[in-house]
Amino acid sequence: MTMLLRTLTFCAAFGAAELAAAAELSLAANTTGKNVNFMREQLDLFEKRTGHRVSLVTMPPSSSEQFSQYRLWLAAGNKDVDVYQTDVIWAPQLADQFIDLTDAAKDVVGDHFQSIIRSQTVNGKLVALPIFTDAPALYYRKDLLEKYGKTPPKTWSELAATAMEIQEKERAAGQADLWGFVFQANAYEGLTCNALEWIKSSGGGQIVEPDGTISVNNERAAAAIEGAKAWIGTIAPQGVLAYQEEEARGVWQTGNAVFMRNWPYAYALGNGEDSAVKGRFDVMPLPTASAGEEPSSTLGGWNLAVSKYSDDQEAAIELVKFLASREVQKQRAVQLSQLPTIAALYDDPDVAAAQPFMPNWKPIFESAVPRPSAATKVKYNEVSSKFWSAVHNTLSGNGTAAENLELLEIELTELKGDSW
Repeated sequence: MTMLLRTLTFCAAFGAAELAAAAELSLAANTTGKNVNFMREQLDLFEKRTGHRVSLVTMPPSSSEQFSQYRLWLAAGNKDVDVYQTDVIWAPQLADQFIDLTDAAKDVVGDHFQSIIRSQTVNGKLVALPIFTDAPALYYRKDLLEKYGKTPPKTWSELAATAMEIQEKERAAGQADLWGFVFQANAYEGLTCNALEWIKSSGGGQIVEPDGTISVNNERAAAAIEGAKAWIGTIAPQGVLAYQEEEARGVWQTGNAVFMRNWPYAYALGNGEDSAVKGRFDVMPLPTASAGEEPSSTLGGWNLAVSKYSDDQEAAIELVKFLASREVQKQRAVQLSQLPTIAALYDDPDVAAAQPFMPNWKPIFESAVPRPSAATKVKYNEVSSKFWSAVHNTLSGNGTAAENLELLEIELTELKGDSW
């Protein structure tokens, strides 16, 4: 009887200790594509393995809105969110709000592309672990190009001409809703990415150069933006001025666009059972201003960071390492067509079988152009906001590109002051 009592006491104590070790965590993540459903599936697996519980806080698809909300929460010392899904550009701006993952991740950082690890390292502090990388490409309807004897365009002018010709001929044949090209022209971070690609691929610089020089006010940059302005209402609908990623994908996936600029996540969705373009499209690097120039896709990607205000930092680190692991990144690649940051997965036969395009995307993101967040540091968000506003004004017909870029240079110079 005494032995039984001791056994029961030991079991009860062990159970209590196990219960005490289980953490209640919260993860803030974006809602683009099928990200939320995928995250929830992985969190369920993590809960079964660890005993921890994780609630998902869904964020708006606009990265600009997401960043604004994060900044409010973190400035207030919010303890309700333990782990944040973060854009690649946010590390310099939010570094002080997140814990240093250097020691915790020392056994896995070597598996990731080091350029991405460096992008998440601020003053020697590893701010976040990457879960996938990103670089946009040009999606094109290979069936329509073949139908009209066209080759995939290598320059922006070729894209415009091909888009217009196919659009006009298809409309004459009864496809009244078809547009030539859809992209992201709403006034938000996505427009900064699009416009940076137009400018950089035209030899117009990177808005702010790596050494901090404000370079955006130049003739090539102005010409690139004016070229994009000419697309509005001709090969692109007037409504593109309000498009983000999902609006562009919606038009594309219903079969109503010849070309689309978008991120890799749209590939798997475009080949889904409910897609009107399943098996009828392909992807290629974005065009340039003239043949022979290097394509300029904006470097994107998402990471996970642990809040310094979390009361369960050890469990939160455990969650971050799980979601950034090879196992989960492989599932992301297979299910969501999102690019791994772990080099070995590009040689994985399961990934190659599920996403045969993916190895071809590797050079696109490896040569991708970064937004000037490293150069402008904590002021990047304001720089980007002023830039996308100037571009959106131009696309909307409120001033010429030259006028708006001249004003932008003045604003950025005032914002910079003595230094970024």
